[in-house]
Amino acid sequence: GHSDTVWPLGTLQEMPLEISGNVMRGPGVYDMKAGLTQMIFALRALHHVGLKPAVAPLLFITTDEETGSEDSRTRICQLAMQVERVFVLEPSLGAKGKLKTARKGVGNFHITAYGWAAHAGLDPDRGASAIVAMSNVIQQLAALNDLEQGVSVNVGTVEGGERPNVIAPECKIEVDVRIPRVADAQPLEHAIRNIVPNVPIVVLDIQGGINRLPLERTPRNQALWHTAARLGQQMGVELEEGSAGGGSDGNFTSQYTATLDGLGAVGDGAHARHEFIYIDKLVERTLLLALLLLEPHEDER
Repeated sequence: GHSDTVWPLGTLQEMPLEISGNVMRGPGVYDMKAGLTQMIFALRALHHVGLKPAVAPLLFITTDEETGSEDSRTRICQLAMQVERVFVLEPSLGAKGKLKTARKGVGNFHITAYGWAAHAGLDPDRGASAIVAMSNVIQQLAALNDLEQGVSVNVGTVEGGERPNVIAPECKIEVDVRIPRVADAQPLEHAIRNIVPNVPIVVLDIQGGINRLPLERTPRNQALWHTAARLGQQMGVELEEGSAGGGSDGNFTSQYTATLDGLGAVGDGAHARHEFIYIDKLVERTLLLALLLLEPHEDER
């Protein structure tokens, strides 16, 4: 799990924690302070009744997930290679609290076009507009979208030019990409890196890449999901699985070991001012985690 949130320091002064009936509201309560609480109380509950987890648990909490996990990623992957399974306490999906058995992979690209400045009135033929070149690059990027297959390429920001009477020497864009399958990563990244500007002289600098491969419904991940569904039935709860368009640290761990995501709170409003959780579901999800921790090692079944 992760302890960081998207909210800046001081947010609690204007958005204090509130409890009204079965609903708890507050910045980060859904994503994912509640999940951290579940970790602690699941282990406390097992200790209280004298039960030991079937596999020695390792709690790993990061502080940089919301900003891309750049510092923690290496350690996350190292640990994932050493453990049998990973339970991610990110919030569940939707009003039904679906467990996340698939997440899209995520990439970010920063593309800069370098042209040649000239006076727009006196020497227009001597310039090479980075903005004109980038407009074609944007069209090439848009053509890479394949929404039927779940592949999306979005140019989110554009910045360029100096003033109206100067042919733009530079233009920058930021690009977000999402892919549903690991097999989509290499072809899409190759296509982006091989885009050629249509304006002579203009050159491109393409930085970034796909930094989170997808969490897919692999056999080992699905086996973990089916275990959770079976335990849910024993609790009298019909769990459902779902797919999320955003990534988590579970995307990293899934490349190395069985991973089940979305075991955290049921609620809504991640990164939004109406963020909330249902308190009774917090207890239910904590019990589910405790039962999952009691499940034996694969070799012992």
